[in-house]
Amino acid sequence: MWGMAGMMGFMMLFGLLLLVGVVLLIALGVWFLVRRPRPAALDDPALEILRQRYARGEITREEFEARRRDLEA
Repeated sequence: MWGMAGMMGFMMLFGLLLLVGVVLLIALGVWFLVRRPRPAALDDPALEILRQRYARGEITREEFEARRRDLEA
């Protein structure tokens, strides 16, 4: 009796789910790009030397934090 009318609702639901999925994939991609660590900050030899000096006790925590901020700026 209804013919293809039931299929119309399914197609609308599928379209909505597809749209939500695409938006979620885009949001997830942006989130991963923003949260990705910057390689330059990880491989900075000056920052590594600063960490070693702090670990050996040559500088105080305040000096370490101040110099780290200077290097990362």
